[in-house]
Amino acid sequence: MRALGADNAHMGGLGVGGMVAQVAALDFPNVFTALTLVGTRAVAPGPVDDDLPDHDANVMAALFSRPSPDWADRTAVVAHAAESASLLHNDPDQAGRLAGRIWDRTPSKAPAVHMANQRATVFARLDCAPRWREHLGEIRMPTLVVHGRLDPFFPVGNGRALAAEIPGARLLILDDMGTGLPEQASGEVAAAMLDL
Repeated sequence: MRALGADNAHMGGLGVGGMVAQVAALDFPNVFTALTLVGTRAVAPGPVDDDLPDHDANVMAALFSRPSPDWADRTAVVAHAAESASLLHNDPDQAGRLAGRIWDRTPSKAPAVHMANQRATVFARLDCAPRWREHLGEIRMPTLVVHGRLDPFFPVGNGRALAAEIPGARLLILDDMGTGLPEQASGEVAAAMLDL
């Protein structure tokens, strides 16, 4: 924030980025004026708390039983992302475009680097101790929790729990959303963010 010359900002995060945003809001409460959490949950990657719904086992099996693409081939990676999107109730075209942008901004051409960037596997190695879920009640900034009713990765119960644990949080459930924010919902979500 200092590098950008800003005193404060509205913090947002999607998926694992939403986990990072929760921790940032707790660690730096005077820096952010509002918080938006999209398709995320209140615990780190790994085993989920007993009261939270875990990943849909059938969807995860279907996702990870498919052969990996040639990570050195941009076209194959984009096609793989588009195919995965359907399993996650996301728009295949939108997912393919995003995979292409991720490919294009990856500085290394090494297949392992492309795989890590596309799958965001680096987050599985994060040390997320101490837990932050028990501190969510300390968040005092206006908060919007956006979750897809069709999300098989972090099922909608995660969004409900998150909104219930952050004082005054508003929950927006999008009926046609899976794991990714559909482009056609961006106006509704932006309006909800501005209403905080």
